[in-house]
Amino acid sequence: MENSMSRILIETTVRQTLKGLKENPKRSIRNLVDMALHFSEGRFQSHFFQTARTMLEHEDSAYYSLVEHSTSHIETEHLVKFGMNLGYNSCTWGAQRIRRNEQRLGFNIPWTVLFQMDDLQCLDHLFEYDSAITEGEQLGIYTWGLLSRTDPMALLPLIEHHPDSAFFLFCRPEDVTSALLDEIIPIRHLMLVVRWEDGTDEVCAMLRDAQLPYSVYVPYDQNDLQSITSGELFADTQQLYPLFTILTAKPDCPTKVQDLVYQAVVKARNGQSYQTIPWELYHDIRNLDEIISDDACCVLFDGHGQLIALDHSDCMPLGSLFEDGITPLIRQAYPKSVPIVSR
Repeated sequence: MENSMSRILIETTVRQTLKGLKENPKRSIRNLVDMALHFSEGRFQSHFFQTARTMLEHEDSAYYSLVEHSTSHIETEHLVKFGMNLGYNSCTWGAQRIRRNEQRLGFNIPWTVLFQMDDLQCLDHLFEYDSAITEGEQLGIYTWGLLSRTDPMALLPLIEHHPDSAFFLFCRPEDVTSALLDEIIPIRHLMLVVRWEDGTDEVCAMLRDAQLPYSVYVPYDQNDLQSITSGELFADTQQLYPLFTILTAKPDCPTKVQDLVYQAVVKARNGQSYQTIPWELYHDIRNLDEIISDDACCVLFDGHGQLIALDHSDCMPLGSLFEDGITPLIRQAYPKSVPIVSR
């Protein structure tokens, strides 16, 4: 895939556009979106670029400033590599592969998978995670979220081994050190997502100085609802120039609160008032999957390797990634036209 003709042509166009952004950002962005919409074949691409073109008609959109800042402060090769892996490998070529495999294999396939890595025990299973990602890429999955509370340094060999995928590595501010930055600078298909708390501003400044792409994530519950719905949270996070502000529901956060948060995220995103892209982790993953595929699914593997169907609260945890592999567990959780496994 890395050297496919389609990818080479698209990557060449992206590079030319990035050069033009420095001279006339608004015109370059619009031209790129118009061209992409013209050549879009799949329903996801058409939906995405039509939405983008509609949004960019807003002359005062804060997203123009976001793009200008990103192209000025993120090293070009990082933008190209990560953007191509996410936009082409995952959401274009990978999406087509997912749809073909769903019809051939008879079960739904998520466009992204989350791995919860809360303790050191997870590091004993790096071989199994590596095998799962390889297996997932064969299904068409090229975006991975690593939710880590362990040393991020230990996960870098796993990420390096899969250069065709895009990785979002969620981490705490105290885990981002100068030594870590030295190691991740050459890994251009990785984006750090730093928890929003004390020390996050210093870490984001380090990442910006290193010309690396980054985002922040905000765990929320009912106590945070007012700051989210009012937009106060996004007004604060944009001061750190993250590409995405990702909201993650805390354990036991009521479903009603999560729904209200998602509505606020969509409203803020469509309003284009903040120089960061609001994203509700589980709802937006499911929504994007619904565009890519006929049936949506949102998959997380917990620290024990059990599959958690985040979009089906009545589905019990299934199997073990470390023993069964990723394909049999997704097949069991998401058969086509068959009710999901429940208690």
